[in-house]
Amino acid sequence: MNRKILIVDDEQGIRAALGQLLEFEGYDVRTAANAVDGLAEYARFKPHLVFMDVKMAGIDGLEALKKLREQDANAIVVMISGHATIATAVEATQHGAYDILEKPLDTDRILVTLRNALAHLDLAEENTRLRDTVHSRFQIVGNSYGIRELTEKIALVARTPARVLITGENGTGKELVARAVHSQSARAKNVFVEVNCAAIPSELIESELFGHMKGSFTGAVTDRAGKFEQATGGTLFLDEIGDMSLAAQAKVLRVLQDGVVTRIGGAKAVQVDVRVLAATNKVVEEEIAAGRFREDLYYRLNVVPIHVPPLRERREDIPSLISHFISQLTTQGGIAPRAFGDDAVASLQKREWPGNVRELRNTIERLLILSAGPRVTADDVERLVGRRGETPDGGLGALLDVPTFEDFKHAAERAYLLVKLRAFDWNVSETARALDMPRSNLYKKIERYGLTREGGPPVVAPDGAASDEDDG
Repeated sequence: MNRKILIVDDEQGIRAALGQLLEFEGYDVRTAANAVDGLAEYARFKPHLVFMDVKMAGIDGLEALKKLREQDANAIVVMISGHATIATAVEATQHGAYDILEKPLDTDRILVTLRNALAHLDLAEENTRLRDTVHSRFQIVGNSYGIRELTEKIALVARTPARVLITGENGTGKELVARAVHSQSARAKNVFVEVNCAAIPSELIESELFGHMKGSFTGAVTDRAGKFEQATGGTLFLDEIGDMSLAAQAKVLRVLQDGVVTRIGGAKAVQVDVRVLAATNKVVEEEIAAGRFREDLYYRLNVVPIHVPPLRERREDIPSLISHFISQLTTQGGIAPRAFGDDAVASLQKREWPGNVRELRNTIERLLILSAGPRVTADDVERLVGRRGETPDGGLGALLDVPTFEDFKHAAERAYLLVKLRAFDWNVSETARALDMPRSNLYKKIERYGLTREGGPPVVAPDGAASDEDDG
């Protein structure tokens, strides 16, 4: 893409000579003879860089620079002046000028300044692209009841310094939640440091977290700061903390209590200011009962609990996730884009997804790469992914296998209610409201069909709730 340059100068000779030089160098050049025309041309042309004279009739260059920067705070402007002074240079810089050149203009100085300015612009654009890429990668996608509730809780807790324990199955997106809490917090401009406790051998986890001094153990050839020190001022995310050894847990507890760390082999305590977020795919209460997790550490970490629902409990988010992954994989992964047919999306929605969102992403990538035609179909899903993992109650075929019409009605009602309860994260009141059904009726049907949340306790009606209206 040719870079666009705008020249604003009331001397026709300057405009012509500078324009000719820049066009010869391959730039797309436009000119304006005064500041008013220059400001209007900037809005139309949207140049990457502006050369602007300081002294012009009417609005002078410094005033025009001020107006231009108000119009576009990122505008890159190089001022040119026949009588540049230190005061002029200071004022131009205060108003946001990138540089100031003296007349008569020197060709080499012009080209060097131009290259430096455009390199600065390239760096800014690359930073913007990387931020967009990171935002896309760590975006929480979905509009189900469970995801809306999750994002609302993130927004509430992010503004506080409270510690958060994030629970959920593998692949549900616990890291995304941690990054969202950090990005919406007062520490957002500081570092986010992640430690995967399950991926680090138990004999190295303490060195990784707390650092070490040279010679404190074999291989410690230099002093090294641990993750707590590295995260000072920011956020430390302890992923899969349920896999951490009891010895390391005891030291983490002391850091949370005292706010200081001591490196292995060191004698000096180092003050740290860290917000700790932790995550686990384990049921921590069971780990405590089994003696594998410290109860006192659990209470220190679990100030605000956040549970990330599995994908099978928010199937209505799957179409949005498919679109998100198609965009992500085709723009960042170099994979040719393909549309997904409605039948393919419906087929993917029926699956159980034991690997959750991570498994879905891998599946979309496989389908984009291996599907034969321009459109992914249900046949492609069956051929490349298989039928494993489809929900027993997700398809019409299962319902058609029942022997009588009465059995079909009950099976269909059971499947429908199960889907709706999952959509509202098993909140019976919200589900009943959405279905326009008395809450007591819904409790009766839950009891009749034996509906229970996966891995959760039976849903029990409050006293009197199951008897204050007739069963519909």
